[in-house]
Amino acid sequence: MTEPLHVPDATDGVPGSTDDTRPVLPSARLALDRHTWKEIAYLLSSFPLAMVGFVYAVTMLALGAGLTVTVIGLPLIAGGLRGARLLGRAERARARALLGVRIDEPSPLPVRNAGGFFAWLWNGLKDPVGWRAVLYEVIRLPWSVLTFALMLPSLLVLWPVLPFIARGLANADRAMVRALLSPSDELEARIAELESDRGVVVDTAAADLRRIERDLHDGAQARLVNLAMGLGLAKEKLLEDPDAAALMVDEAHGEVKLALQELRDLARGIHPAVLTDRGLDAALSSVAVRCTVPVKVTAELPARPAEAIEGIAYFTVSELLQNISKHSRATQASVDVWRSGDRLLIQVQDDGVGGASLGKGTGMSGLAERLGAVDGLFVVDSPEGAGTTVTAELPWRDRG
Repeated sequence: MTEPLHVPDATDGVPGSTDDTRPVLPSARLALDRHTWKEIAYLLSSFPLAMVGFVYAVTMLALGAGLTVTVIGLPLIAGGLRGARLLGRAERARARALLGVRIDEPSPLPVRNAGGFFAWLWNGLKDPVGWRAVLYEVIRLPWSVLTFALMLPSLLVLWPVLPFIARGLANADRAMVRALLSPSDELEARIAELESDRGVVVDTAAADLRRIERDLHDGAQARLVNLAMGLGLAKEKLLEDPDAAALMVDEAHGEVKLALQELRDLARGIHPAVLTDRGLDAALSSVAVRCTVPVKVTAELPARPAEAIEGIAYFTVSELLQNISKHSRATQASVDVWRSGDRLLIQVQDDGVGGASLGKGTGMSGLAERLGAVDGLFVVDSPEGAGTTVTAELPWRDRG
């Protein structure tokens, strides 16, 4: 006969204490953790859901294929593929909740197409996300039958190995979900990047147009209005007071010179003539002359790049040199431009106070967006008190 288990406490061995010996049992707990139960729930629920998805996919394909001889067959398949996208979204949500599989949602198909009905039909028929969702629903039914047949008896008689069975089957489902319900990584990322770049280009073009309009309205246009008024007054005084009229004409001549200078500056801001005529090296040298800090320019290019790339490189360096003049408190700076493979590289350095970053409102974030819109890179290295080095990369395209 075994004695009951005795757990010593603080009163053991103390005179006058009461020794109450009681059996101590372990605390109750579940044999399986919550992650295993989630996997079991996923595997058991897959069978009825797979039947629904299989019936939908097979019915849609059979009806669409059978009716392709009519005008409703292909539209039926295109609409069915859009419906398959919804089934795929539901399966991704279920896998995320029960299996912990995090999968990004694919880019949605456009609701309205510029090409009308035929563009909608073509986009729907060639949708890879919809076709992969259909394939997933078709092959998941036999797999879900197998998993259901294994899990149901395992719940009753195979408790010791149930976690291992559930984990193995769930891992196979995880692989299937990732393979068939994930977005096409490269294509989807490229589409998102191009959509973002298109928005940046549109915003940049709109901002440039507003700047040009503002500069014309506040600068050259105002001077030309004053010039017209002065010449009108001079015309009225030409016979009455020739000396005063001559003075007014002289003032108008000065206004003409200032208006021309402002128009030249505005044209230089749009696209400088020296860049078109002599290339990037001469244009960057002219920008460096206007900088308040001595700048050494080195441009080693075997040929001139495409006009768009050349223009972006010019305005990037121009903006960076303006930042050096305004914020850096540097004593010297340098600009290096060269080609490496299929990339045009630009590096602008100064020995100023540093501390520049893309988020401090110095215009660098705008430069980074402009370069990103043409698959370029923009990197800022600016430790406090140690100067600033900005490296920019642009894709090289030959001048056509």
